[in-house]
Amino acid sequence: CRATLSSAPCTFSDQPAGPTPSQSRFQVDLVAEAAGATEDKSPNSDASSTVPSSDKATPATPQDADPGTGGEEAKGRFRVVNFADPSGSGSAASPEAAPAEGLQNGDTVMSETSLHSSTGGQHHYHYDTHTNTYYLRTFGHNTIDAVPNIDFYRQTAAPLGEKLIRPTLSELHDELDKEPFEDGFANGDELTPAEEAAAKEAAESKGVVKFGWIKGVLVRCMLNIWGVMLFIRMSWIVGQAGIVLSCVIVAMATVVTTITGLSTSAIATNGFVRGGGAYYLISRSLGPEFGGSIGLIFAFANAVAVAMYVVGFAETVVELLAGVDAIMTDQINDIRIVGTITVIVLLGISVAGMEWEAKAQIFLLVVLITAIVNFFIGTFIPSKSKESVGFFGYDGAIMWENMGPDFRGESFFSVFAIFFPAATGILAGANISGDLADPQLAIPRGTLLAILITGIVYLGVAISTGSCIVRDATGNVNDTLSAQFMNCTDAACKFGYDFSACKSEKGSCKYGLHNDFQVMSLVSGFGPIISAGIFSATLSSALASLVSAPKVFQALCKDNIYPGLGMFAKGYGKNNEPLRGYILTFGIALAFILIAELNTIAPIISNFFLASYALINFSVFHASLANSPGWRPSFIYYNMWVSLAGAILCCVVMFVINWWAALLTNVIVLGLYIYVSYKKPDVNWGSSTQALTYHQALTHTLHLSGVEDHIKNFRPQCLVMTGYPNSRPALLDLVHSFTKNVGLMICGHVRAGYRRPNFKDLATDQSRYQRWLLKNETKAFYTPVFSEDMRQGTQYLLQAAGLGRLKPNTLVLGFKNDWRDGDMMNVETYISMIHDAFDFQFGAVILRLKEGLDVSHIQGQDELLSSQEKSSGMKDVIVSIDTSKDSDADSSKPSSKATSLQNSPAIQKDDDDDGKATTQPLLKKDKRSPTVPLNVSDQRLLEASQQFQRKQGKGTVDVWWLFDDGGLTLLIPYLLTNKKRWKDCKIRVFIGGKINRIDHDRRAMATLLSKFRIDFSDITVLGDINTKPKKEHMVAFEEMIEPYRLKEDDMEQEAAERLKNSEPWRITDNELELYRAKTNRQIRLNELLKEHSSTANLIVMSLPLARKGAVSSALYMAWLEALSKDLPPILLVRGNHQSVLTFYS
Repeated sequence: CRATLSSAPCTFSDQPAGPTPSQSRFQVDLVAEAAGATEDKSPNSDASSTVPSSDKATPATPQDADPGTGGEEAKGRFRVVNFADPSGSGSAASPEAAPAEGLQNGDTVMSETSLHSSTGGQHHYHYDTHTNTYYLRTFGHNTIDAVPNIDFYRQTAAPLGEKLIRPTLSELHDELDKEPFEDGFANGDELTPAEEAAAKEAAESKGVVKFGWIKGVLVRCMLNIWGVMLFIRMSWIVGQAGIVLSCVIVAMATVVTTITGLSTSAIATNGFVRGGGAYYLISRSLGPEFGGSIGLIFAFANAVAVAMYVVGFAETVVELLAGVDAIMTDQINDIRIVGTITVIVLLGISVAGMEWEAKAQIFLLVVLITAIVNFFIGTFIPSKSKESVGFFGYDGAIMWENMGPDFRGESFFSVFAIFFPAATGILAGANISGDLADPQLAIPRGTLLAILITGIVYLGVAISTGSCIVRDATGNVNDTLSAQFMNCTDAACKFGYDFSACKSEKGSCKYGLHNDFQVMSLVSGFGPIISAGIFSATLSSALASLVSAPKVFQALCKDNIYPGLGMFAKGYGKNNEPLRGYILTFGIALAFILIAELNTIAPIISNFFLASYALINFSVFHASLANSPGWRPSFIYYNMWVSLAGAILCCVVMFVINWWAALLTNVIVLGLYIYVSYKKPDVNWGSSTQALTYHQALTHTLHLSGVEDHIKNFRPQCLVMTGYPNSRPALLDLVHSFTKNVGLMICGHVRAGYRRPNFKDLATDQSRYQRWLLKNETKAFYTPVFSEDMRQGTQYLLQAAGLGRLKPNTLVLGFKNDWRDGDMMNVETYISMIHDAFDFQFGAVILRLKEGLDVSHIQGQDELLSSQEKSSGMKDVIVSIDTSKDSDADSSKPSSKATSLQNSPAIQKDDDDDGKATTQPLLKKDKRSPTVPLNVSDQRLLEASQQFQRKQGKGTVDVWWLFDDGGLTLLIPYLLTNKKRWKDCKIRVFIGGKINRIDHDRRAMATLLSKFRIDFSDITVLGDINTKPKKEHMVAFEEMIEPYRLKEDDMEQEAAERLKNSEPWRITDNELELYRAKTNRQIRLNELLKEHSSTANLIVMSLPLARKGAVSSALYMAWLEALSKDLPPILLVRGNHQSVLTFYS
């Protein structure tokens, strides 16, 4: 279509003619500018639509049009059409709508909400070219290429409903289909599966309660930190440690919690935080091993903490009941009864929903703050009646007397251990991160402010109590200062009281900072309010823990790190409440409540919390140390070394509080860590552990590149031409046996052909088969390449495979068993690959099994049967059969007859298969599936392909070290017999020698092997290698090469030259005669191999060399055939003639 001023509107688009399947993208049509000049007159616009100044619409004018550039101009314009918004927010072009701010000359735009949101295909677009067509230059809306949008980076549905999907690279880059795309999803006939899931999630999320930073974090943290310690232990701590050291104790605890709060803030602002609290933060930072271990004990600790707080509440209630003589049975059973009733009530509040729980927390906070204010008010209202119990009001003498410590049966650290649990609870807000409206804002702000406020209050209580209450008081109003006793120096003497009897008669005084835990009640303006504050502190902490434990446990179960816990991942209601988790937490709490002993419950709880704090701090240090580009928290007030110090402090405090509980905690964490590490959960969270692994690998690789090679550090680093890794299991297993934990192994795969390469498939295969190798515990890298032919692809791999010093130095091929059946140019390519290896200074290794190596055609048969059987019930099974040459031979040229299944390896039925180890049988027959019996040759091939997966019994590895290649022929058997599967095999060495000096040659070789420190069982010197082979074997060889001879004597010279040029693999008469002795040697060696090594588990033999350009590929292939036929597995080895063994230290 061509756009001119007079033409009708034309449509320009870089999309196919039909609809595309892309989701969540507003479709527009480009129109000619001329139409806009005459039709764009409407002044009305959607009142809700606004345009930033940078994107302000530009009116179209007739002067802008140019007949010669109409198409180009049209690319800057597009038509916006009316749509029916099911939300009822207004029409895009309603005549009643007020003009949008910032629009000029009637130009109209749609809001970003209108353009970028939909509800599963419910928007309907109506094109009207006469009444409501507008032209804009808003960047990004006139192309299917998407502008940056936050919703593209979400892992779940966008706030407006459907998850937005960025155009794929294929949609933007690949050629357009010739036919319009027709699809029910694209045409709006039905929702796509992604749209259905998004619509369901959007429906379920309506009405979800989300908390801000005050109600969600600040309130919870303050309630958890202000525990019973504030009311019944803070005064005792001041009595023991004095004002100064009490402030030091509070400051030390605050430093630990502040550093942890900073670390928590850094992690929480390094990306979107989901539910799971401390578990989510640690697992996504350090990985599933640390997260899984801490998550389980953290959830358990919160469950037991419910019991601890409820027992503390029950003790206070029972004491009050005892005061009015209202004991039900005895003290222990009364605590159990009150605790059970209390936890049932708290469970009801929690199950009622987060909204009710939040309201209860607000009420409890009001009570708690009232009690604290009541105490401070009481300190300013001294009373004569309270002086006998040690309260005299603020006075400098009292403050000075209480400034220093007066430890009685305690020490600084024992007092610190008693106080520190009061400072825990800083993760109460983070534990419900999934219920916060904006966790990234709420967690840092609420947590740090809560630490600040509670720390100030603790310091205020310590200073206030130490400034107005003496350490000892009798409570007797008659203990006044007598006129005869004038040597009284205590602060109470100033007010006329003599409490010196408390020091002389220990235990006689019941009042004062040292002796009375209820000092705050005595000092307060109204005592019962302090009791209410104690109730509030215990119940609020219990309620917070009762909510935190199921939330954390639910997040842990959703990740499926521990099998069998999946049932607790299920949530109920609009808030996804973990009701099953609530019941489990209730059961654990009830069991510990029945113990009814607070001192038994408390120590291990604190250590569990401290272990979590230590790992949070370590997470920040670890992430910063890894220097990952993904670590960029928006909270910048942290430091990696401060976080490390915080982690160390947490560990120290654990042992200070209770050394045996700290040991127990560490043992549990270590045990769970080992378990999760062993199970290897299939998760990828981008943890800092992964980042640090990469950082260390990169650093060491760069460092290694500057280290010169040394003989002692030589390792066989093999480029193994496996094709698809599961196509030649015997080749893969044998090479892996001597490279595992020793050297590098790269599985090279050349996908050859003259068709246009599909690089996307190549990338997919690389990812798929690398996972296959990992799942089968094969330590190797899969590297596929496209090329026009096999030799060129192998050259690519020889040049580019590897990194730095981690580059292959040995090419490993499978023997080309079918070389006489196919195109001889394939043989020319195969032999050229060996020559290329030597040209690149590589060693060369060839493995031959008489049954063959390639099992891909058997896999293909099995997969086809499997897919046909299951096709009715499986939607995602796609079987792709490739009969091209790129899967053939060891990627070295397989048989063209072999049918290769490209995308469906035998063991790996699909991408999500858990892939068993290579010790598993390659083919697992379904008993319900019809089976086609394999022929005899395929059965033998299948059995042979698995022989290196089994443990080799007591046998031999025969090394025929005929030519010195630097020692690789000897090193490989040594490495092999060091492995578990081969350790029962003995090395036998065969060498060539003279018939008249066999003993001398044997002793010389034994001396050399002992210097190389290589164990051997026997050395055989062959003095008859140069003996002529048997006549029948020579005749068989002649018959084998007959079809490949040039026979230039039977044709004209010019014709012979033309034939030789077109078929360079042919054997000339001159060449055959020139290398007659070498040919006879290969035949003779085969006879000797059958004589001496027919029962060996493996033969390792020097690979004969053929001079490049002198020996034709057919003759060289015939040598290898004659040398290795009808033998046990044989490995032909030729190093690059650089020493790989040394006897120097």
